[in-house]
This record gives sequence, structure tokens and C-alpha cells, in this order.
Amino acid sequence: QVQLVESGGGLVQTGGSLRLSCAASGRTFSNYAMGWFRQAPGKEREFVAAITWSGGSTSYADSVKGRFTISRDNAKNTVYLQMSSLKPEDTAVYYCTGRNWRREDWPPRSSYSYWGQGTQVTVSS
Repeated sequence: QVQLVESGGGLVQTGGSLRLSCAASGRTFSNYAMGWFRQAPGKEREFVAAITWSGGSTSYADSVKGRFTISRDNAKNTVYLQMSSLKPEDTAVYYCTGRNWRREDWPPRSSYSYWGQGTQVTVSS
């Protein structure tokens, strides 16, 4: 069982930056592929970024590529999402997610089994 707790959300102006953190409980965090999804009001939850268990590979949605960076620190059981050049359309609740996947390919995006409670990111124009 893994529990995920996000932090770092808030209100920022267009062009600004934020860093989200996701702290995971449990001793097997280093075996987990981790990801970030987001959900804007009235829209479906969408994939943002993912990172393999080793941190050796990352994947991004086209809408955030070049602006967001996902990283992890397995010694601290934490995954991060550094967000830069933020736009109003990045406004959403951001969710951290993970699943046991000690492989260098990607799990199906629908198969992530653990989710945090979400953190609100609001980008003002």
C-alpha cells in the first residue's frame, strides 16, 4: 500500500513557475513508475508527465513539453513536477499517481493504482 500526498500548488501569474512535490509512504517507492495528471473544471483528467522507477526515462504531454520537468528522489520517496512558463490553461487540480512497475517501458495510463488527493494550481492572466 502506498499513500501519496501532494504539495506546492497555489496561485501564480502567467509566465511564472511552481514546483509540485509528491511524498510517498511505503518502502517500495523505488519500484514505482510515477506520474502527474491534472483535471480542469468541466474537463476530464489528463496525463501530464511520467517517470520510470529509476528516473531514467520521462514522458510528457505535448501541451507541457519544454515547460514542465518531472523528477524523483528515491532516497526521499518524493517525485517532483517543476512547472515553468505557466499559462492560464495550466489551471487545474494536479494529481500525483503511481504503480508498481520496475521496468523501463511505460505502464498503461489507465493502470495507475495509487492517487493523491490533488493540489490546486491556478494561473492568472
